[in-house]
Amino acid sequence: MNNLFKKLFLYQEPNNDYSFSLSDSTSNENDINFNNSNEEKSSSTNLYSNLSVNLDYIKVKYNSLINSDIKIREFNLNINGKEYKSALLFIDGLISSESINNFILKPLMYRNKSSKAPASTAIASNISVRRVKKFNLEDYIYSSLVPQNSMEKVKSFEDVFSGVNIGDCALMVDTLSTCFVIDVKGFESRSISEPKNETVIRGSQESFVEKLRTNTSMLRRLINNENLIIEDTTVGKISNTKVAICYLKDIANNDLVAEVKYRINNLNIDHITSSGQLEQLIQDNSYSAFPQIIATERPDKAANHILEGRVAVIVNGSPYSLIMPGVFIDFLSSPEDINLKFQYSNLLKIVRIIAFIITLFLPGIYVAITNYHTELLPTELLFTIAASRNTVPFPIIFEILLMEISFELIREAGLRVPTPIGPTIGIVGALILRRSSSKC
Repeated sequence: MNNLFKKLFLYQEPNNDYSFSLSDSTSNENDINFNNSNEEKSSSTNLYSNLSVNLDYIKVKYNSLINSDIKIREFNLNINGKEYKSALLFIDGLISSESINNFILKPLMYRNKSSKAPASTAIASNISVRRVKKFNLEDYIYSSLVPQNSMEKVKSFEDVFSGVNIGDCALMVDTLSTCFVIDVKGFESRSISEPKNETVIRGSQESFVEKLRTNTSMLRRLINNENLIIEDTTVGKISNTKVAICYLKDIANNDLVAEVKYRINNLNIDHITSSGQLEQLIQDNSYSAFPQIIATERPDKAANHILEGRVAVIVNGSPYSLIMPGVFIDFLSSPEDINLKFQYSNLLKIVRIIAFIITLFLPGIYVAITNYHTELLPTELLFTIAASRNTVPFPIIFEILLMEISFELIREAGLRVPTPIGPTIGIVGALILRRSSSKC
C-alpha cells in the first residue's frame, strides 16, 4: 500500500535503459519488407530536367486518371524572348485559387518584354564595354518572378509530394531539375471558439483548433519570447502527420526535451490522426489506469506549463495539446486556479482531493461496513438499512456493481446519442436510478 501511494503522488523518473537486439537472420519476410520500404524512402528519386518525364512520374504516383482533385496546370513561361514549358501541381480544396491566380500564374504568364539578362557597363578610354552576366533561370524565377512570401527549392519527388499533400503547390519548369514549392494553403478550417470541456469564468476564452499553425501562433502570442522553440516532425509512415514539439529554451530540462523527441521520432507506426493515439504510444506505462500526460484544449494552460519548463506536443488535426511530464496534482487543478487568490485555490484543491478519495473508496467502504463491520454503524441507521434490504434479492456487492454499470451506460448514452436527446436520457436515467435506489 505504501508503494502504491508513492507511485500515485510522487514523480518517478522514467527508465532510460533501452534494451534491444538486432537479429542477424534475413529470412523473415516482414523484416525484408520493412528494410525494403526504408530503402525506398531513403533513396528518394530526384527530379529530372525534362518536364514531361517529371509529369509522367507524378501522374503515375498520384493516379491522376482516377483522382479528381489532383490538378496539373500546364502553361508557357516567357523569359528573354524564350518560352519554357511549365506546370503547376496542386490539390483542389487544399489551396487558395486566388493566391495561385494572382501571385503565381499572373506574374509567370505575363509577357514582360523588359526581362532581359542583367548586364553591367564600363567606360574606359572612350571605349564602352558591355558585359552580359550569365543568366540563371532558377535564380531569376526564385528572386524576381514569384511574389510569394513562402517559397522553397526542392530537388526530390518526396519533398514535392510532402509539400503538395499539405496544401502547397509545386512549380516545375522545363530544363530545371529543381522544383519550387510555394505556400498557397487555403483550405477551410474551424475558427477559434470557446473551450467546451475546460470552461472558466476568469481567464482566456480561446481553445485550440485542428490547424497546427493556428495552434502554434496562439502559443506565440501568449509567450512573447524568442526562446520559444517549436520543432516540427512527422509521425506515421503512411499518414505523415505533422507534430510540433514546443518548449522554452534554457528553461526546459534538456534531458526531458531529448526524451520527448526520442519517443516521438522512434515510433514505428503506419498512421496517427489524433493526440490521444500519440499519448498512448509515448507514455511510460500503457497498462496504468491513471493518466500520465496532461491533455488540454486551452492555449493559456499549455503556455503556463511551457513557462514552467515542460514540453507541449501539438498534433495536426487534433484540438488538444499534450503536456509532459504530468504529476498527480496537475489533474486536480483547474485553469482558473491561477486567477484566484492562493488561499481559495488551495482550498479548492483540497476539496477536489477529498472528492477524489470519496469517489474512489466510498463503494468499497460501504460494502465493507454493511457486510462485515456493522458495529461501526449507529443502531437506528443499521435498522434502517436492514429494513430496506429485506425486499432486495441481490447482495450489496452486486447492487453496487449494477449501479456503477448503470451510471456508465447513462453517461455513454448521453454522449453518443443526438444532442436534443442526450440531456433527456440523462435526466430520465437519473430519476430511474433514484427510484430504484430508494426501493432498495
